[in-house]
Order: sequence, then C-alpha cells, then structure tokens
Amino acid sequence: MAYVIPAPIQATLPVVGSDDQFPIHRIYCVGRNYAAHSREMGGDPDREEPFFFMKSADTVLPGGGDFPYPAKSNDVHHEMELVVALKSGGDNIPQDQALDCIFGYGAGLDMTRRDLQGQMKKAGRPWEIGKAFENSAPCSALNPASSIGHPGNGRIWLEVNGEVRQDGDLNQLIWNVAESISYLSGLFTLAAGDLIFTGTPAGVGPVDRGDKLHGTIEGVGEINITVV
Repeated sequence: MAYVIPAPIQATLPVVGSDDQFPIHRIYCVGRNYAAHSREMGGDPDREEPFFFMKSADTVLPGGGDFPYPAKSNDVHHEMELVVALKSGGDNIPQDQALDCIFGYGAGLDMTRRDLQGQMKKAGRPWEIGKAFENSAPCSALNPASSIGHPGNGRIWLEVNGEVRQDGDLNQLIWNVAESISYLSGLFTLAAGDLIFTGTPAGVGPVDRGDKLHGTIEGVGEINITVV
C-alpha cells in the first residue's frame, strides 16, 4: 500500500540504557493535580474528579535542548511534571492493574502560552492554542520501570537560571499515577505509546528568551532546555 502524501514521521523519545526508541501515540495531561498549584491557579484543591487535556505526539521536544519561544504570546510559562509512558492500555483499567501498563517514566515540561490559555478560559473555549503548540512538551529520555520501579514519592523541582522556581514531591499528587490511569481509561481507550503528563507543583511562572531551565525528578531523570 502506498500513501497519497508522505507519511508523518513517527514521534519518539530516547530510552535510558537502550539504542531503541519509544514511539509516541498520544499525550494526555492531568490538570491541577497538586493542591498548591490548584490554589495558585484559582482552583479548588479538594479531591474533585480529575480533568484532562491533550497535546499531539509531535509537540514533544525529545531530550530537551533549544525551546523556541512560540508566536502570538508574551507570557509563556513552565510547568515541571512527571511523565508516564505506557507499554499497554485498554478500557476501564482497575487501579490495582494500572501500574502493569507502564513502560517507564520521564521528566517533562508542559510549556504553556498562559495569556492565550487565559483568553480561551474566559471565552469558554478549548485550550489547545495555549497548550498544544510546537515543542510545548519537552521530555527527557525515559527510564524503564524495570530499572527504577514505580516512584510514589521523590522530590520534583525546577530551576530557572539556577534559581529554584518549583519544588514539590510526587507524594503530593492529588490523583496518583495508578488512579489517573484507571480514571483516564474510563474516558479513552489507552494504548501502548501513550504518554501521561501527571501535573505540576506550585511555582509556575514566565520564561524569557535566553533563560536556562533545569528540571529534576528524584530517581527518574532530568530535563534541560534553553529558551531561544
């Protein structure tokens, strides 16, 4: 079979300790999944049902590097997150089976055109122009769960030009990884290759051209980007 136009290039992420690549299917993002971040964004930190938004696979900036400041925005923010990579999926996955679906974990950034996102919120419109632009999902190499296990706690933090901006712990997730996978699989059929950005701690803020961002998740990995 031939295609009528050239097929898109498969988006991938590197894997720690391997020359093979992880193929990306879809990207799901959990909104306001740390209580302190929910408060700073004007939300309710109580344990309400989670909500999600999506980015396309080709928004990933593999391994970090140069992050081009996006067009049509003057207020781009960083959001440091644990990224979960699935090796299998399904519908209505029980919580006690959710971790079995995980290939590995990475350190990622949900870069956000906050001004455009805010305009969409006020108008009751979707967030894609604020969240799903090119290079908006920088992500480190994936660390296989077979090597590091399933981190339920550990420091997650982000430095901008050497100054700590975000600082939290994975045990502060309102909806933990297994709960998020189980809930999400009731809304979508999850599949191998899916990534889940699990939410960000408090301290999100703007970046400027020339800024150097260094994010680390204890026991998982780190991500470095330069805003250009």
